[in-house]
Amino acid sequence: MRLPPVHEPVFRVTAPKRRPPLQRHVANMILNPTSFVHRHAVAMLLAMAAAAGLVAATPALAERADRDKPLVLEADNASYDDVKQIYTLTGNVVLTKGTMILKSDAAEVRTDPEGYQYAVATSKGGKQAYIRQKRDNVDEYIDGWGDRIEYDGKQEIAKLIGNARMARLAGAKVVDEIRGAVLTYDSRNEFYTATGDSRNAAPGAPGGRVRAVLSPRQGQAGSGQGVELKGSPAPGR
Repeated sequence: MRLPPVHEPVFRVTAPKRRPPLQRHVANMILNPTSFVHRHAVAMLLAMAAAAGLVAATPALAERADRDKPLVLEADNASYDDVKQIYTLTGNVVLTKGTMILKSDAAEVRTDPEGYQYAVATSKGGKQAYIRQKRDNVDEYIDGWGDRIEYDGKQEIAKLIGNARMARLAGAKVVDEIRGAVLTYDSRNEFYTATGDSRNAAPGAPGGRVRAVLSPRQGQAGSGQGVELKGSPAPGR
């Protein structure tokens, strides 16, 4: 009886491919508030879904709260320190996390061991960093401007520093507006803190004092509930 030929197993050893350097001009990255491996897995899955035209068919992502959404980073240029877990972005920087959007000329984004992100955004040439976020359960947005904006993804707090201004909008109408040297917005609890500075008066805030303009409520327009405001006196007062 003729036996079939015996084939010896063949092993192929392939040298590991070197990762290309971080591309400049357009950096588009996705960070999720979870483990390092999971963040990169999510980015890969989203990229594959986008190529297959399936991103729009992912309703679960749109229904979750902003705190659970991935943080998307876009900029003309970017560098990444893997040891310190810090992204440095410059040029038309846009950070997006759910309904929250942060725009500036430059930003530094750090990820802590728990997976939470922290951003510091600045602009130059007379421009200011800008942040916008939708309020929960109502068709209203919070817009903010500052020479510097610090965003704490763990506490969900945005701190606007230098000629700071925040406005609450119902559609295109400004319902409330506040100005000060430093404004802090706690989006989780919908709570403002405003601080004046007599040495560096913000435009529209004479003497460096905090200045707020509140529109009267008419009928049942909007949510009927404002955002709680806590003011701090200007230094030296």
